[in-house]
Amino acid sequence: MGQIAWMSVFMFVVFPIDINDNRRHVHVFYRGKRDQECAAKFWIETNGEKCIEIAYSKLSAKENEAIMKALDKNWDFINEQIDKTFSGIKTESKRIK
Repeated sequence: MGQIAWMSVFMFVVFPIDINDNRRHVHVFYRGKRDQECAAKFWIETNGEKCIEIAYSKLSAKENEAIMKALDKNWDFINEQIDKTFSGIKTESKRIK
């Protein structure tokens, strides 16, 4: 599991096994809580083009909107970190807004 970014109380994670999925995505978890379920999953592309959509979410509409804005603003960084994860390279986690 590669933590690629964090925002407020959320951490953005990608799993190396997701390399075979048909669309790139990130999983969102609450920071600091162990043994938890994924709070949300966001698609970040379609056919290699930026397309940010909610795959599923247990979050509020306000939280979803804030996360989608952060993903849009930091799309290039998120994709770089996903590439690193899929290549077996250690990811760099940073705070995003």
